[in-house]
Amino acid sequence: MVCESWKAKLDTYLDGEVPEEAMRTFDTHVRGCPSCSADALARVQMKRAIHVVGKRYTPSAEFRKRMQQKIAAKPRRSFGLGWAFAAAAAAIVVVGTLTSVYLGTRSGKDQVFSEIADLHVATLAGSSPVDVISTDRHTVKPWFQGKIPFAFNLPELQNSDFSLLGGRMTYLEQTPGAHLIYDVRKHHISVFVFQERSLPAKLGENPLSPKQLLFNMETWSQGGLRYFVISDAGTADVDNLAKLFKAAL
Repeated sequence: MVCESWKAKLDTYLDGEVPEEAMRTFDTHVRGCPSCSADALARVQMKRAIHVVGKRYTPSAEFRKRMQQKIAAKPRRSFGLGWAFAAAAAAIVVVGTLTSVYLGTRSGKDQVFSEIADLHVATLAGSSPVDVISTDRHTVKPWFQGKIPFAFNLPELQNSDFSLLGGRMTYLEQTPGAHLIYDVRKHHISVFVFQERSLPAKLGENPLSPKQLLFNMETWSQGGLRYFVISDAGTADVDNLAKLFKAAL
């Protein structure tokens, strides 16, 4: 079938391993092909489900102690053999420490940005990207009252290139938030809003590079809320919509 060659590369595409020059072409195809779009959505949802399940169990200190006792080195037979085991153990400790530091960083700030990108892709690939459909900010904003534990303002879009499509509830690390979707020159832009204190990491103002995320993104904190603006639109469009939100606050 025509799409078989595309589907064979979907995992590579979703992992951000497609060459940069081919990324735009692949993105255009996925957006225009219902079959590949549905397949991409299913894979993103499975990826997120595995990620959530992987966090449900954290080994206790007692469990760790038992495991260490079971794998403890046996009595040494010779000085040379004992030295070799000690060197190997030291290497394992060093590598483990470095890996823990790296994964700890990756599972914090960078992981949040990666999950925002997943939410953006999964929502736009779905058949119903918004729960409240309206171009009127005075209709969309009240819809969130009682559904999320905070309030926020939406910008006035007159004399701008942006149009509001609507919004939906979303979750990041089990934290409820708002997801707004805007259009600009046939591109969709997602705006996510969460309570800053509820997020699992200190994010700062600089996300991963566009090449790493496959999207342009801007994020900032204001009034106790954390905002993310993400899209495959140009950096100028992402920056301009972010400025409108900042002005609305």
